[in-house]
Amino acid sequence: QLQLVESGGGLVQPGESLRLSCVASGNTFDYYTIGWFRQVPGKEREGVSSISPSNFTMYNPSVMGRFTISRDNKKRAVYLHMHRLTAEDTATYYCAGDLSMIATLETYEFEVWGQGTQVTVSS
Repeated sequence: QLQLVESGGGLVQPGESLRLSCVASGNTFDYYTIGWFRQVPGKEREGVSSISPSNFTMYNPSVMGRFTISRDNKKRAVYLHMHRLTAEDTATYYCAGDLSMIATLETYEFEVWGQGTQVTVSS
């Protein structure tokens, strides 16, 4: 069973950048689509970006052009590079794994979830 651990969250000012990391344990990582999701209290979890085993990527329109997702299978890691952050990006960010092998932002597709890392954008 894949296990995922997020890191890299923190407090930044508007306009700054962060890189989130999602590191997996288990030897099936290469077969998983990995997605990043975010959630704020009182709202539904929303898909931010995902990357398939073949490196096909998908982005929420709200982050297109500002966020970039990448994966390093040797390190069993997926990264979310976040630039030009705004207060609206403040949320708990989760990574998740899906064996469908296609890039998707549908929460229900993902079987394995990490515990989350907090991102706060504030001046």
